[in-house]
Amino acid sequence: MPISSLAALPIRRLTHRDLTACADLSEDRDWPREEHKWGLLLTAGRGYGIDDPDGGLVAACVVTEYGSGQRVELGAIGMVLVAERHSRNGVGRRLMRHVVAAMDGTPLTLHATPLGRPLYEEIGFKTVGRAEMLMGHFRPAGSEPSVPTRAATAEDLPSILRLDAEVFGVDRTPLLVRLPAFADQVRVAEEDGRIVGYTAAWPNMRTDVVGPLIARDTETAKALVESLAAHTDRPLRTDVDVRHEELLAWAKERGLAPVMSNAVMMLGAPDLPGDWTRRFAPLTVAAG
Repeated sequence: MPISSLAALPIRRLTHRDLTACADLSEDRDWPREEHKWGLLLTAGRGYGIDDPDGGLVAACVVTEYGSGQRVELGAIGMVLVAERHSRNGVGRRLMRHVVAAMDGTPLTLHATPLGRPLYEEIGFKTVGRAEMLMGHFRPAGSEPSVPTRAATAEDLPSILRLDAEVFGVDRTPLLVRLPAFADQVRVAEEDGRIVGYTAAWPNMRTDVVGPLIARDTETAKALVESLAAHTDRPLRTDVDVRHEELLAWAKERGLAPVMSNAVMMLGAPDLPGDWTRRFAPLTVAAG
């Protein structure tokens, strides 16, 4: 298709009905289909896409919006994909500029692969951090964790939402209320009747993804990861903020190997809000 014809194709909102087309686009770029994750993002977030007249999608991405009330305070951009047959024709740049304009000055964040980073820098995103993806079969330490954990209950949800908003810096309620149905496990760390951390493990292809991982300190984060690993036989995968050096070293000792590293980028704000010292891993890099 000529570049001029590509530029004339409209950008539209995607819905859950586009899930299969989005998964097909992932597969076209040799990504996992990740239909479970696409399903969450297309319902909790706002999808944008360009239809291919020959069928399927030319490009797609999703923005997950966070904030209280009607005020959007942060948008997380993820799953930015352009079909291989249309790559290197400016489609990704056009889609990203459309999304930035649609968010109308709202601070935006994303996790960028080395391949995608130059495009985001051209648009104005700045690197503010880095996350390391780890994956593998977790080997238990053989000793009792120093922090008690348990399965979360419905009654814990208000406390989880309060803790998450405090640590993440903006309200993520529309996303997190979907977590119990989306994840196979949701667990909390508790001290004197107060929740001091929480995490989840959700199925993604052949792995269980650990995220979010919010914890009072590194020992609490370790205990939460161990508690998830004790209840699954599948390999674990997670994306850890590289500033949490102790947790990264511990996870590697326990069998999780580094896979890749992504830049954490921001547009419209100098850094992510909240308290990074208690924010160890995102639910998924696509949702911040």
